[in-house]
Amino acid sequence: MLRYLPILATVAVLAGPATVAASQPVDSTKICRDLIAEAEVRHRLPKLLMSAISLAESGRWNEQRKATIAWPWTVYAEGRGRYLPSKAAALEEVRELRRKGVRNIDVGCTQVNLHFHGEAFANLEEALDPARNIDFAARLLRKLHRETRSWSMAAGYYHSRTAKLNRPYRGRVLKHWSNERRRVAAERRQAARAAYLARRAAWQEAVEKGS
Repeated sequence: MLRYLPILATVAVLAGPATVAASQPVDSTKICRDLIAEAEVRHRLPKLLMSAISLAESGRWNEQRKATIAWPWTVYAEGRGRYLPSKAAALEEVRELRRKGVRNIDVGCTQVNLHFHGEAFANLEEALDPARNIDFAARLLRKLHRETRSWSMAAGYYHSRTAKLNRPYRGRVLKHWSNERRRVAAERRQAARAAYLARRAAWQEAVEKGS
């Protein structure tokens, strides 16, 4: 979770991506992945590193896709994560936690901590907007890299500056990063194979028509 970093709470979300419209029909299983891919390019982050962090933060098993995915409507507080079905449900969960006096709450694809970083957003709705949530996290990761000069250390500091906490977290992120790179490589091989087979079938059909 994005905690233990109060000195970085002033990182601003300025000229970032457009807010995801509440009425826009989207597949929640793809929201984090797609927006993170855009943010990695926009902020010049290593490909798939932010994706790996999101899996460490809000990852959940998706039976239909047979894969762990980052879930945009994740709320973590009181020592447990809650995977809500929608943004509206996540907002209500956070409001209920606040009514109970809970302040240490992580939200969204990248699990931004509202206690330390809430002021970076205009309101709770913006903090839970996947595009804004991810954009803030990407800016923060970039800032941590400027400080540490190491993407591995930046990933660890994203979670905590305390060594005994950031070391195991960094290990999880690096494992996800390696898995993500293998996944993308396998998808590219499959796409290339499918394209080859399609061209071969088209060529064979043309030959048969010409004979």
